[in-house]
Amino acid sequence: MAHLLERLAIHQVIGLDTSIFIYHLEANPRYLSLTSSVLKYIESGQGVGVISTVVVMELTVHPWRINRGDIARQYEALLVNFPHLKIVEVSREVARQAAQLRANYNLRPADALQVATALVSGATAWVSNDKQLKRLETVIEVLILEEFGAAKPESRTQP
Repeated sequence: MAHLLERLAIHQVIGLDTSIFIYHLEANPRYLSLTSSVLKYIESGQGVGVISTVVVMELTVHPWRINRGDIARQYEALLVNFPHLKIVEVSREVARQAAQLRANYNLRPADALQVATALVSGATAWVSNDKQLKRLETVIEVLILEEFGAAKPESRTQP
């Protein structure tokens, strides 16, 4: 955990993948301590977090799918009101950068838009758990949660 915070400390602007919020809101036992550290770091103002409006879509699609608009709206309000977190619209500049990322790194559209948003916003680090995004290391430092000592899943003992 300390190692993750040390790596974050060298970046003023940090891009956050949707997975950070999903793991946190679901209290995923494997990643909760790491997502808590990242979000507390942003909340305290030690760094500025940047997300794309794509995160709003990805985070709220499940609640909308199960007819829980109340939860979708709560998630969006959480993002909008989170201290030191910028939600950035997909602009033409972001779309252009995303197209270049897709062309050069063969990214999925949502990933390209999110990382492009971070880059256009001045982020020098990207926090995710998608190991495929490590190929972006030439343009942004990619911090993969799994590499920072995620808690081991609890093993069940058979009687």
